[in-house]
Amino acid sequence: MIAQPPIQFDRATGVLEGANAWERLAAGALWAGTRVSSTFSYRGYNRCANLLRKALPERDIAVRLNPDAMFAFPYGDGYWSKLLDRSFHYENEIELLFRGCADVDYVMVDCGANYGYWSVLASSAPFGAHPVIAIEPSSVNFAKLAENARINNDRFTILNCAIGAAPGTAVLSGTKHEAFSIVGGSAAGGEQVQVVSLDSLLEQGKLPAGGKSIVKLDVEGVEIEAIRGGQHLLQGDAMILCEEHGSDANHTVSRFILTQTALKLYVYDPSSGRFEAIDNFAILDRIKVASNVGYNVFGTASRFWDERINRLNADASRRVQ
Repeated sequence: MIAQPPIQFDRATGVLEGANAWERLAAGALWAGTRVSSTFSYRGYNRCANLLRKALPERDIAVRLNPDAMFAFPYGDGYWSKLLDRSFHYENEIELLFRGCADVDYVMVDCGANYGYWSVLASSAPFGAHPVIAIEPSSVNFAKLAENARINNDRFTILNCAIGAAPGTAVLSGTKHEAFSIVGGSAAGGEQVQVVSLDSLLEQGKLPAGGKSIVKLDVEGVEIEAIRGGQHLLQGDAMILCEEHGSDANHTVSRFILTQTALKLYVYDPSSGRFEAIDNFAILDRIKVASNVGYNVFGTASRFWDERINRLNADASRRVQ
């Protein structure tokens, strides 16, 4: 069977093209579900969207994120269909950082890239057209990542591997494409994958020595191991973006960064619109209000990135005034 061309959706205009009547009706349901579930941190949305997806033909939707960025995923996918709501901002704190650093000459390393949302955006003109290395261990996800690289003129590098403390192999497992992990993988039901470390990317010349970098770590429980494998990189002009799970009251990743590394740590505070320094864990107790949501923290030992965060905070203060 010849695959149908993807449905097209433009987030700037709201125009949906190439969809039949049932697919248009489904788009309305997905949009409404996003709006309703947004009032309770989108609980239940993924499950409902994935049920609806079973009634849809297997087909992709290509979402125009900006004039220089297309992002494709299976139509009805519970994780990504929130993008049909034009008011929805995926990981808003990361978008604020990337937009505020569009003028900086840095390489972005997208660890746990999934289908490549941030790789597509960071390499797009409005975000500074940065070089990107997108790393994704799942062969299924990697095929979607490769397609998103292709429809964006192959402007970012893709690597089919996992990030860890040292090069080697691991077993990847999981049932949700957004939550595959090499933690506790069983050889019986998992996928064997190669593992690289952040420092090995430096050693292999995939990252320029002495250059600026932003490393996004969305690696489902392997954040600490990834940080251990990037000690040399993180001594330079690097910033790491790590996900703190809302259900983790111990703030495990942040606690490790603050107590076991020399990195200064920040978190975006929606109430102030600023990236606030984490000196103790009370601020995370206050900000992490939803157990089903991930919250990103930003770590750096670089004076440059520290000053850039201060500049973004000054810009936020001016906006409030």
